[in-house]
Order: sequence, then structure tokens, then C-alpha cells
Amino acid sequence: MSAAVDQLLSILDLEPLEHNLFRGLSPQVGWQRVFGGQVIGQALVAAQRTVEGRRAHSLHAYFLRAGDPAVPIIYEVDRIRDGKSFTTRRVVAIQHGHPIYSMAVSFQRDEEGLEHQTPMPVVPPPEDVPSEAALAEMLMDRLPPPAKAYWQAERPIEMRPVDLSRYLSPEKRDPSQYIWIRATGALADDPALHQCVLAYASDFTLLDTALVAHGRFVFDPSLMLASLDHALWFHRPFRADDWLLYAQDSPNSGAARAFCRGSFYNREGQLVASTAQEGLVRERRPQS
Repeated sequence: MSAAVDQLLSILDLEPLEHNLFRGLSPQVGWQRVFGGQVIGQALVAAQRTVEGRRAHSLHAYFLRAGDPAVPIIYEVDRIRDGKSFTTRRVVAIQHGHPIYSMAVSFQRDEEGLEHQTPMPVVPPPEDVPSEAALAEMLMDRLPPPAKAYWQAERPIEMRPVDLSRYLSPEKRDPSQYIWIRATGALADDPALHQCVLAYASDFTLLDTALVAHGRFVFDPSLMLASLDHALWFHRPFRADDWLLYAQDSPNSGAARAFCRGSFYNREGQLVASTAQEGLVRERRPQS
């Protein structure tokens, strides 16, 4: 298992402090803010620790304040309801005495029902698109320093974009992208863990999809980007350490906000999860 996956599993292994109270740490990687996917994953872990025999099927969250990576995050779980079929939890993440994140998550007992899904997009398999190492080598000379540091660091999630053209020329394009993703090491056979790893990964490139329409990139110093909210639905069991196609699009942007959607498909073409997010996309004012 890679060191980055070891670190991810470590930050997802919350410390129990008291009944319904947990503490999570942030990796010390030099970022000024806590990565949103980390808080989503840790909050889901906290909720799961208070539920038995049921799987999470949806979560809806708001990012309230920027997280401070230098201090622990306290997660407080409110056991809203334990019903016959569904269980509801509310999780609040707290730092410096203030809430930085609020999430509602619903769990359901296993049931049979009618099934349908939208088909998986027709794209090349992950073996036929460049690896992260090949992509980094191809782009390294033209990337700004923050982007270089990002690509050079070992990460727990490998991403293989299907279409590299947007990285080679800053043209305005249809706001959609397809990226193969998977954990960079084998994970334990725990469905709850795979949900938390996917929740962590779901925040990586989603807001970036809106920038495709404007020929811009997430490391553009003239832009201020931040996740405002996040929703995630789990449809079918999956493994986060096997390749999943993350199909993303952005139907709208305006008023300094962008709305983006994503669908996760396994290699067999099954739709295993869906996500949606609205994020801040603000032009920085020139310094006087």
C-alpha cells in the first residue's frame, strides 16, 4: 500500500472522545486550508460510527468556514432518528469554537426494488489513457509552481483524465470531463470505508469542471475557488481501489458561483454513485 493511502486511512480513523464526539487530524502538507474532501470523508466516518447494520445512501453538506489544518477538527454527531428502514444523522465539524461544516446523512437497510440507470459514457478504458506520471511529465514545464508541487506529491487517489487537450491549450470548451480514478493502494473489504474514500475523492475535480467552459484552471492565481456545498448519493456497492469513471459536467455558472454534477461508474458500466456541488468562483480584484 502507498504511503499516501496509509495517510488517508489514518486521517479517516477518527479518535473517539465521548459519546457522539470524535476528533480528526489533517495531513501536514503545507496547504493553507483543509481540503474539503477530507472533511466530507471524516464527517461520514463519524456518522457511520453511530450506525450499525445500515449503509449510507445520501449526504448533503455545507461548508461554513475555511478549515485550519494546524489544529484538530471536532465532529459532533446528532442521532436525529432511528427508523424501521432509515437512520438519519447530523454531523457538525468544529474548530476554534465555531462550526466549519454541517452535514446530514441518511442510512438505509438493504432492500430490493425497481432498477434503472443512465448508461455509462463511451470512453477508453483506464489502461488506454496516460497515467498520472506520464501526464505530469508531459505538463510539468508549463505548470505554475503550486500545480507542480501538486503533481509531484504522492497522493492517495490516482486520476487519469480521458481527454488531455484542455491541459495543452487554454480554449473554451464544453464544460464536461471524464476522469478515471482509484485509490493508489488496496483497501480493506469494508463497504463503509470505500464510501468514505469515494466521498474524499468526490471533491477533487468537480468544481474544476466549470472552468473548462472558460479556458481556466484551478491553479489560476486570478481566481478564488471554494466549495460551498456538497451532495453525494450511493446507489450500488463498489470498490474505491478499482477504477471508477468520474463523469462530470457543469450546467451553469454565474453570480460568482458554479454548479457541477458528477456520476461514478465502475468498469462494468454500473452507476454506483452521483454527486453535485455548488462552488465559489470569484475573480480576484487587482491589488492597488
